[in-house]
Amino acid sequence: MPQPTAHRSWRGALAIYLRAPVITMLFLGFSAGLPFLLVFSTLSAWLRGDGVEVAAIGFFAWIGMLYSIKFFWAPVVDRLALPLLTRHFGQRRGWMLLAQLMIASGLAALASLEPQGNLPLVAACALLVAFGSATQDIAIDAFRIESAPEDMQAAMASTYIIGYRGGLLAAGAGALYVASLLSWQAAYLSMAALVGIGVVTVLVRPEPARLPLAAQLIHEPRVRAFLRASRGRPRWLRRLLAWAIGAVVCPFTDFFTRHRRKALWLLLFVAVFRISDLAMASMANPLYIDLGFSLATIANVTNVFGIAMSIGGGLLGGLLVARYGVGPILVLGAAAATLTNLLFAALALSGQSLPLLVMAIVGDNLANGLASAVFIAFLSGLTSKAYTATQYALFSSLMTLPGKFLSGFGGLVVAAEGYATFFLISTLLGLPAIALALWISRDRDLVPAPRAG
Repeated sequence: MPQPTAHRSWRGALAIYLRAPVITMLFLGFSAGLPFLLVFSTLSAWLRGDGVEVAAIGFFAWIGMLYSIKFFWAPVVDRLALPLLTRHFGQRRGWMLLAQLMIASGLAALASLEPQGNLPLVAACALLVAFGSATQDIAIDAFRIESAPEDMQAAMASTYIIGYRGGLLAAGAGALYVASLLSWQAAYLSMAALVGIGVVTVLVRPEPARLPLAAQLIHEPRVRAFLRASRGRPRWLRRLLAWAIGAVVCPFTDFFTRHRRKALWLLLFVAVFRISDLAMASMANPLYIDLGFSLATIANVTNVFGIAMSIGGGLLGGLLVARYGVGPILVLGAAAATLTNLLFAALALSGQSLPLLVMAIVGDNLANGLASAVFIAFLSGLTSKAYTATQYALFSSLMTLPGKFLSGFGGLVVAAEGYATFFLISTLLGLPAIALALWISRDRDLVPAPRAG
């Protein structure tokens, strides 16, 4: 039976936030969050202000599907060396720079267009930005996991969340402010310039240490078996197929080989951990409006309290994981993200109550910030350092798809049963996540204790 590891002191836990890899994620988080709203709500505001029909604007929401299917090209980002960029900057930094070039180019191209009469070009540029953004996410996740040991991952996730929120603020309120003072073209050009924050960060930080691709492939039993069995084939074909086996097949077989019978339970846990809060998200704003809260009140409460609590929850999650380890905080995060849905049920039953609205927003965002930080750390520990980009992209996609799918039925449940019943059902959806978190927290192989110090 493994001996428990001594917990870090509070001083040691706080000191993690001063380390260079942790601070780096603040700027890379900003770079990741910046493009998101620029192809969604901010772009929709520009299109509508320019006189584009609402029906046409609705189709732009499909651009967001790129973020949910990024695991399809994650093996390429994980394994394909880029000409010049990989040689000079490394695999992770090279792909981040290419992605940032796509984002900046797409934003600059959008700034040169008048949406009315140029919708196909606007859509193409927005797709370029979204594809670059999703690709950057893949590379940043791999860079983060490879840059520091497992016991620093929660702190890195916390600073990443703070940076990401900063990027959202710049792309949301910041872009709207510039557009109101100058023009939409100036707003998008200024956002293209802000991509430089991510570029500078990539240039000044070192590439994480990892084995060369050839060395990784030659240690894969499936790759070696294929190379032995295909000696009569052309050399270029053998190399191409060996790369495909190593990039696409091995990341999945590696996960199941390492975790064996636990693998399916782990995937189930990944799928249900965020299902409670994602399923209820679609009905939160309709609840506020139906209760009679003004749009200004909703915006003020969700922005002031929501963003502050989300950042605070992320910092608290990183600190608690550094102090106590992933296991107990994983249970706390699952329980908090689930049980705070009951605050919305109470709000639905109480009517228009500003104190209860503030309490619901504070509780929900604090819980989600904490849960996100610990869960990112947990997922980082599940990935193999040989396949960080591919495996983490699969986990992050699996994490959001079930909840987003179920959220589409939220309106039907509310229409039939009412808001209070809907939020109670969303709470019940989170109970399996709590049960699985309790089981996983007891497994030292999956959630090792933090180092002392």
